[in-house]
Amino acid sequence: MKILTLNINSIRAHIESFMDILRSGEYDTILVQELKVENANFPHMLFDEFGYNIKVFGQKSWNGVAVFSKNSIEDVSFGMPDFPDTNARLINCVIDGRIRLINVYMPNGEAIDSPKFPYKLNWMNAFTKYISQYINAQESVIIGGDFNVALQDKDIWKPKNYEGSSISAPAAREIMQEWLDMGWVDVWRHFHPTDIDYTWYGYRGRDTVGNRQGLRLDYFLANKKAMDIIRGSEIDIDPRLAEKPTDHCGLMISII
Repeated sequence: MKILTLNINSIRAHIESFMDILRSGEYDTILVQELKVENANFPHMLFDEFGYNIKVFGQKSWNGVAVFSKNSIEDVSFGMPDFPDTNARLINCVIDGRIRLINVYMPNGEAIDSPKFPYKLNWMNAFTKYISQYINAQESVIIGGDFNVALQDKDIWKPKNYEGSSISAPAAREIMQEWLDMGWVDVWRHFHPTDIDYTWYGYRGRDTVGNRQGLRLDYFLANKKAMDIIRGSEIDIDPRLAEKPTDHCGLMISII
């Protein structure tokens, strides 16, 4: 089984490149973030021919997450029950009766002096509590999505350019590091301990992809039970190279 996470940066704006991914059939399950469309206007009919079950937690113009799977999608919940939030950022579900997936689009927060930054930290702190119930679970639990945090300076092409940014803020990094200290495994880094690679390349500037001007913002985290069945993780750059691309690459894990 192959699972992909991808921030699509508006599913309607990048519908053709996303359908190319579905058409390829390469991925059994796809976690999608930043739909930017409410449930009522989600283009379900365009995807009928590809054979995916779909669960959507949408929002007009902003945020929104969805799960596409060739397997069953069960035990579905939306959002964190103990964190009232007007934003659509999380789907929790069980795939194929055997893997619990938590699809997240974490707040950006803009800059450390932005009024949006406290919301980012509050959300992340609530998520710490939310995922604590799963770290020692006897089921395989995998968290995937756009975390909007570059965990280390090596996850940023030029760290000096991002001083004061919410994505490299020490407070945000400390919370994410707490998840790893709890026992969650950064799956891509586990398989690529010394590699420098990125999952996001901005639109501004000349050939940010070719010039390697990127950030690592997308992650899979796995509990111990899930790590027993994960066999690898790779960055899929194709979505970023499409004719009308999202600004994110895909991130893939393979499971036995």
